[in-house]
This record gives sequence, C-alpha cells and structure tokens, in this order.
Amino acid sequence: MTAAEEVLLAIDDGVATISLNRPDKLNAVTPPMAARIGALLRECDAEPDVRAIVLTGRGRGFCAGADLAVLAEGPAALAAFVRDPAAFPTDALTIRKPVVAAVNGPVAGVGIAYVAAADVRFASSEARFTTSFARLGLVAEYGLSWLLPRLIGYPAAADLLLSGRTIDASEALRIGLVAEVVAPEELMARAATYARDLAHRCSPRSLAVIKEQLRADARSDRPAAFDRSIALMVESFDAPDLKEAMEAGSARRLPHFPPLGPPGRQA
Repeated sequence: MTAAEEVLLAIDDGVATISLNRPDKLNAVTPPMAARIGALLRECDAEPDVRAIVLTGRGRGFCAGADLAVLAEGPAALAAFVRDPAAFPTDALTIRKPVVAAVNGPVAGVGIAYVAAADVRFASSEARFTTSFARLGLVAEYGLSWLLPRLIGYPAAADLLLSGRTIDASEALRIGLVAEVVAPEELMARAATYARDLAHRCSPRSLAVIKEQLRADARSDRPAAFDRSIALMVESFDAPDLKEAMEAGSARRLPHFPPLGPPGRQA
C-alpha cells in the first residue's frame, strides 16, 4: 500500500479523523507513514472547515512503534528516519487545533509519542501501553523525557521509561495518561462526540491560544505565565468571538465562531 492508503483522512461535521491503516502490522509506522501523518495534521490545521482532529488506528492496534523492516535496515536508515523533521511525531503539539487520540489497542515505542503529543486522550479498555525503549537498547525518543513528566508526573514517567513495562488502560487512567477509558465498541463515538463538541461550541481562536499557552507556560514560571495571560485576556476582549458567544447565549443557539486564518497569522 502507498502512504496515502496507510494513513487515511476523513472530514465530517468539523472533525477530521486521521486513521493509521496497517492493521495487519498493528499500524507500525514507516517513514512515509510518519511523514503523511504530519502532513495531514498540518493540512487540517490550515483547513478552515476542520476545527478538531481525532487520531486513531484501524484494527486491533493503535501503533506498535516503528516498523521492524526499518529497524532491520540498520543504524543509517534509523538515523535518517529520526533526523527528518517531516517524520517527527510532534505535529499534534505544535498545530493550533485540538487533537484527540482515540487509543483503540496496543501502543509501543513511537506510538507513545503520538499519544503523548495529543491534547486529550481516550482509550479502549483493550488498550495497552509500553515505551519499550530500554528493553530495545534505545532511549526516551522524541522528547518524551520532557513531555511525559509534564503529563503524568516524574515518578510515573520514570517508571514507564526506565522499566519499559506494559500497562493496561486502567493503569493509564490512574496515572493520568488518558482522560477516560471506554468499551472498545464505544471508543470512536466517544472521541468523535468530544471532538465535535469542541468544533461546535468552542472558539477556534481560543483553542489555538490556549494550546500555545499550555506549551509556553510549561517552560515558564508562574508570574510570567500570569502576566502573559492578562495580556492575552485583553486581546480576547477585542476579538469577535466573545461578542458572538454572548449573543448565542442570549439566543440559546450554538455560536458561529469565525474559523482560524492561515497558520502564522492572527486568527
């Protein structure tokens, strides 16, 4: 299959669904797949009709990590893979629109990076999670040593990264790696409902600014974060979204927030 067949995109009612589609390989990622995932996330960020994104896997796995064929090609092939920014699993962190991970099954290796980079994570009760790096003679990949402690705290992150052990969905929920665990048959509906609520009820401008606040303030102290929030609050008062939210509330209707402009420009 081509990369376009191995990573699918569907857009419906303001929500884009990106699906890894190598079910026979538990959606193990190849370099072309990784590049397409990133490209689709960036395309969705630039598409006005898309207001939220769901990332999931087809079949019984979410993502089993890097494809073993790449591992078998040796250090040079692996180094080329991990040095190509187009293939980095971090686009969900840096685009403006919210990304919801629907973790339908086993996750390992780089799959953990895709899950951690999402803004909100739902898991099937059949999902299983392992970093696996230490058990393969590898290291914490793609900045996970920075990101995981901020998601689940240092002790839990150290445990998962150092031991490489597998945890089930209930433990992932307990440590805060996922927001909710649902029955397998309910997962996509739950993730889509959440994403659709963001798409219909939340200001795209607000979502983009809040995502940037979360990124920036993770590297900031409290006074700086507070001062920055005041400046952003004042800006939000002049944006059309607040007026529209107030009018929609008075009329008891859904708000009609304007879409985001092209990336790199003020919404």
